[in-house]
Amino acid sequence: MASELDQEVARRRTFAIISHPDAGKTTLTEKLLLYGGAIHLAGSVKARRASRHATSDWMELEKERGISVTSSVLQFPYRGHAVNLLDTPGHQDFSEDTYRTLAAADSAVMLIDAAKGVEPQTKKLFKVCRMRGIPIFTFVNKLDRWGRAPLELMDELEQVLGIRAYPMNWPIGMGPEFRGVYDRQSKVVHVFAAEGRHGESEVAERSVSIDSPDIHAVLSERELATLKEEIELLDIGGDEFTREKVEQGQLTPMFFGSAMTNFGVRPFLDHFLELAPAPTSRLTKDGPREPTHPKFAGFVFKIQANMDPSHRDRIAFMRVVSGRYTKGMSAFHSRLGKEVRLAKPSQFLAAERTAIEDAWPGDVIGLFDPGMFRIGDTLCEGEDLLFDSVPRFSPEYFAIVRSKDPLRRKQMEKGLEQLSEEGTVQIFQQLGMGMKDPIVGVVGALQFEVLQYRVEHEYGARIMLDRLPFSHARWVVGPDFDPKKFDWEGNRQTVQDRDGLPLVLFRDDWALQHAEEKHPELKFLSAAPMLRNLANTGS
Repeated sequence: MASELDQEVARRRTFAIISHPDAGKTTLTEKLLLYGGAIHLAGSVKARRASRHATSDWMELEKERGISVTSSVLQFPYRGHAVNLLDTPGHQDFSEDTYRTLAAADSAVMLIDAAKGVEPQTKKLFKVCRMRGIPIFTFVNKLDRWGRAPLELMDELEQVLGIRAYPMNWPIGMGPEFRGVYDRQSKVVHVFAAEGRHGESEVAERSVSIDSPDIHAVLSERELATLKEEIELLDIGGDEFTREKVEQGQLTPMFFGSAMTNFGVRPFLDHFLELAPAPTSRLTKDGPREPTHPKFAGFVFKIQANMDPSHRDRIAFMRVVSGRYTKGMSAFHSRLGKEVRLAKPSQFLAAERTAIEDAWPGDVIGLFDPGMFRIGDTLCEGEDLLFDSVPRFSPEYFAIVRSKDPLRRKQMEKGLEQLSEEGTVQIFQQLGMGMKDPIVGVVGALQFEVLQYRVEHEYGARIMLDRLPFSHARWVVGPDFDPKKFDWEGNRQTVQDRDGLPLVLFRDDWALQHAEEKHPELKFLSAAPMLRNLANTGS
């Protein structure tokens, strides 16, 4: 008989949703929560004046702008499964948060706009999933509007992303004529009723076998003939479905529906949870760590400050990789080199938190953080373990930060420090200046707006940002690197990161290429090196 650990691992599903902005990702997230019973009414992010906002958008700025700028953790039970849904920002200026979140996911749902197909941000995030070996499931959204032919979208996935698609279901109609979906496995037609409160509640559904005489009561002769013709074409010319191809990233199960109207959401959720992988192993410096390993281990992939503004709290989000987490337990903190108590564990539905007694592999829990956690930290029971680092990427936009009110400088510095620790921005110090006129670096320019908003509203300090003309940052590794000598040219500037590691900011591609050619003895890295790796190499 399987152990309790084996059983808990088998029923968990931990996944992220990736998409281009405006493909409907937050709306789909809401509807998955609706069908999972976690919420009773779904809020649409498009309804700016509506009384409800999306559950996954908890930050005030997100509600005002109608976009997601932080990753949310959403957990709910569904038909015997424990679901961990990692909702991520769709806007490309916040893609670094998405990259980090994918490190905690076991699979990904790629959301495609039926009219627009594969878009630029989708390509970037798909590459990250493929790099991490994450199985990808595709949901073609907005079938309630006119869009491109399903076969054309299948072909685009192969031509643009290099992955074959296997439709698990097939749409019946499109736009105002979108009636439902046909399940290829069960040979059942799911026809949806359009009545309801604009997708706020579960949609009425009727399921009829395609071979049943009752099929003529739900589909017209034309709709039935078209459906049979398209299904025959798929059966003859399409790929064979195997789980192995899905797990190896060669095949993506494809679903069709409309998140806005709830058409096709429940059939997708049922199939996805059946096919998606249970928690998988994670690489460490000593090899893979299996989820069924008896000792607890996990890593921090996200830190969020001020989820509860009245308490000015900090939460470290930890993915449990192996063993069982129990409330109040201690674990070895690999970066600090000491045992620490993992206090006040919580699970989340966006900003709403629930105290828990235990957690299992695949779960994401929030730990109270007094300032001892960083993104990428490894925590392990009874041994010193180190998971592959959650990457810290090179920023592309830079600005000097100054306080508008000198009397609020301490509040500004505290805000910058905490927001850098949660990964919103990266803080660099100019040589010999400490925190006087610090430089902030971000991956997307919109992050500057979020920085100003949060420092003012969460820390009470108003700041000015003086943009700098640099476009690349590279960490420099090499025994003979002298920052002062290196700094003499005007198209670059040497700074230090939070760990005291040297970086060089370059004005453009030419300046970076020139430095690489002139200094072959140095390494210019686009992601921050791990401190332990530097210590081991003596660099």
